[in-house]
Amino acid sequence: MGDDLGDEWWAHEGKSDVSDAEEETQQDEQPTEKPNLKTKPEKRKSVTEKTAKAKKKKKNEQKECVIPQKTDTDEGKSPKPKRKRKKKTITDVLSSSEPKPGCPADLQNVVTQYFSDKRSVIEQEELKLLDSCFLSSNDLTHTLSSYLKQVCPKWSKIQKQHTQQSSVVLLIVCSSALRTIELIKQLTAFKGEAKVLKLFAKHIKVEEQVKLLQKGVTHIGVGTPGRISALIEKEGLSLQALKYLVLDWNWRDQKLRRMVDVPEVKLDFMKLLESGILNACKDDKVKIGLF
Repeated sequence: MGDDLGDEWWAHEGKSDVSDAEEETQQDEQPTEKPNLKTKPEKRKSVTEKTAKAKKKKKNEQKECVIPQKTDTDEGKSPKPKRKRKKKTITDVLSSSEPKPGCPADLQNVVTQYFSDKRSVIEQEELKLLDSCFLSSNDLTHTLSSYLKQVCPKWSKIQKQHTQQSSVVLLIVCSSALRTIELIKQLTAFKGEAKVLKLFAKHIKVEEQVKLLQKGVTHIGVGTPGRISALIEKEGLSLQALKYLVLDWNWRDQKLRRMVDVPEVKLDFMKLLESGILNACKDDKVKIGLF
């Protein structure tokens, strides 16, 4: 039978056995490769996640660099000073409250405050005025004429007795030239035959006012403290016949300021008081009224 199949069968059979064995040995010799679980889209996804994390980390690092960390030295530093509150002006205060009529204590407080750093304690005591030095104050219900009639009931007799030149019996002090003209108009019902002279610096020279005071008898003077003080210094105005000093105390300008609230007017007013009026008040020769 072997002969029938011939030599080819044997040859074929041997080759098949050999090939099977070789295939088994090759399979055994080849290293086992790990299965590549990640596909191409999964790789791309992991790369984008890595880059996103890296960018986020970089941003956080930048923020940490920008925001300063508190250290021990920073804790020792004093905090930033707070903004100072804007001081309320006289206009702010008075616009939210009703103005009150002036009284002798108001004038005394203004005088004391002004001279507190200019006079000694003993000299400041000498500046204090008694209540007897003052006339009754305006309660904001009077006009100028009605107020003067109240505080000067014997005016007609007083004006007839006044005969001295370069002097006045009644002196009204206000803050401006315009206010002076207004007050002179309001005197019509009170003055009678008395002569009134305006005493302010606008458009009028001191020399002209000195000549007017020397010409005839002047009963009432109305003006600003600056010009009145200048006339007293030049001896153009005498205080010998003065009996009444009326201050336009309660009147307020567009900014709701009184006469003593305007710095330059206040300075001139204090000079006027020092020029001899305070001494005359102490000697009971002059009475002060707050209109």
